[in-house]
Amino acid sequence: MATRPGPLTEWPWQRMGNFKYLVMAPVVVHGAYRVMTKGWGDIDLAYSLILPSLALRMIHNQIWISLSRYQTARSKHRIVDRGIEFEQVDRERGWDDQIVFNGLLFYAGYLAMPSVRRFPLWRTDGAVATALLHAGPVEFLYYWFHRALHHHFLYSRYHSHHHASIVTEPITSVIHPFGEHIVYFTLFAIPMLSTVYMGNGSALVFVLYIVYIDFMNNMGHCNFELVPKWMFQVFPPLKYLMYTPSFHSLHHTQFRTNYSLFMPFYDYIYSTMDKASDELYENSLKGTEETPDLVHLTHMTNLQSAYHLRVGFASIASKPSDNSEWYMWTLWPLAWLSMVVAWIYGSSAFVVERIKLKKMKMQTWVVPRYNFQYGVTWDRESINDLIEKAILDADVRGVKVLSLGLLNQAKQLNGNGELFRQKYPKLGVRIVDGSGLATGVVLKSIPSDAKQVFLHTGTSKIARAVAMALCGRGIQVIMNRKKEYDMLKSQMPEDGASYLKCSSNDITKIWLVERIDDKEQRMAPKGTVFIPISQFPLKKVRKDCTYLSTPAMKIPDTMQNIHSCENWLPRRVMSAWHIAGILHVLEGWSVHECGDDMMDSEKAWSAAIRHGFVPLTKA
Repeated sequence: MATRPGPLTEWPWQRMGNFKYLVMAPVVVHGAYRVMTKGWGDIDLAYSLILPSLALRMIHNQIWISLSRYQTARSKHRIVDRGIEFEQVDRERGWDDQIVFNGLLFYAGYLAMPSVRRFPLWRTDGAVATALLHAGPVEFLYYWFHRALHHHFLYSRYHSHHHASIVTEPITSVIHPFGEHIVYFTLFAIPMLSTVYMGNGSALVFVLYIVYIDFMNNMGHCNFELVPKWMFQVFPPLKYLMYTPSFHSLHHTQFRTNYSLFMPFYDYIYSTMDKASDELYENSLKGTEETPDLVHLTHMTNLQSAYHLRVGFASIASKPSDNSEWYMWTLWPLAWLSMVVAWIYGSSAFVVERIKLKKMKMQTWVVPRYNFQYGVTWDRESINDLIEKAILDADVRGVKVLSLGLLNQAKQLNGNGELFRQKYPKLGVRIVDGSGLATGVVLKSIPSDAKQVFLHTGTSKIARAVAMALCGRGIQVIMNRKKEYDMLKSQMPEDGASYLKCSSNDITKIWLVERIDDKEQRMAPKGTVFIPISQFPLKKVRKDCTYLSTPAMKIPDTMQNIHSCENWLPRRVMSAWHIAGILHVLEGWSVHECGDDMMDSEKAWSAAIRHGFVPLTKA
């Protein structure tokens, strides 16, 4: 929203949310009526392109969003080295509004101008006229309109909404108040309407002109330099006819320079070109190699998790994964296809996120596998190969710590990472499974006045550590599985063994659980507090019980570039396993935390608090 919103700021359908696409219903109904009454032969070329072109524009924009986020996470050609926050993602959530608006206007134009219905597929003279009219009137008028928008009166009421994004993403290009978009469409309509009235318009030229506008808009706001230098060397005048991402980036950081739409020659003519344009272009192309201090290695969970990655759908990634939108079911075919492609062609982990905490640099890498694949016995070797490849890659690059997230540290898969430490005893990168901090978070989640707890399972590394710590404090730990009880009892120190009890009759309202089915949850007394000790959340079956989060903490305010949620966790909340890797770097701990080795839980917890991480619950 602009600092002082003026008239026509809101879109007419803004309060409709994702149901805004219903405004396109007249186009669909009209087409269906024509087909039912006169047959498919009544649908002319121009009409048949309205809806498909809108869908293709959305796909085109989404490709740019994913490409930009992927490149800014891993590329050395990043232009503005600052973070994006949730506020910007929320502000830019309506990037498709202008596509819906254009669709309605194209439909209105189709109804108002009968000559459009006789459009041929292509006319070369119309394409030339469109190019000349864009380079002339459109670029000229846009330049002066843009300069006017930077006058205080218009800037505070309209254009400041767009400039709230200092670090741009492709979709930033179309984030403007409704009133601005009316003017922009009027400008872009000049070449299209002119060719209609000159009689040399064609359907494909219209479509390609819109594609050109989208392409240049997205490229200019992608925040990484991708225009190769040889293009300007082969054809020097191109620098006046095509801007670059770094050229337009200066407009968002300096505000009073580089006003041009796509062709910078008006900035040259009127002396508004930023003097740093060429230098920034050269530096961005050259780039600076960056080695992260920490790599957090995670993987995809369910089929829809691909959309929830930072490089997926921006608005979906900015919410917890269990808060799925109603329209997600329509993407199931694409989800299955992406899973198959990842399974067949996913030969290495890929970068999805880049985070900074003061001077510390972090990346998140994703193994292209899903939860169910980790349970397939014959696929475990290939998954371990992917994890091993990521560890060795991190080691070669000089990464200090690699933390294993989710099932990448599963005991049945690689012994909590011990497989890799044994195989490569001279590893420079420290392997961290995060069990020490996870144990500390679980212990701090238990009410301080608790006298007894129920431990649903005692086989995991964290369950064992939690049980030993509680028994050591004189808190009774009750189990109801004899085999697991005997196993844990044999490992329990003598001074705490008496507090471990096997019973099916004792009732307590604090349950420490890892995996528990619906039937077992219903056995808990009313008012029970379920505390997860694994990385995966519980299915909430009971409304009369309390379900705590998986072990996690709120991150410090100084942590930058956080604009996506970590799986099912709320905004700006990070899993204990991820935080543990950060602490290893910040504290300079030089030991591995994998296999049976574990950091002291109290030490890890104290370090987390000292570095600004905040508990989700107070015991």
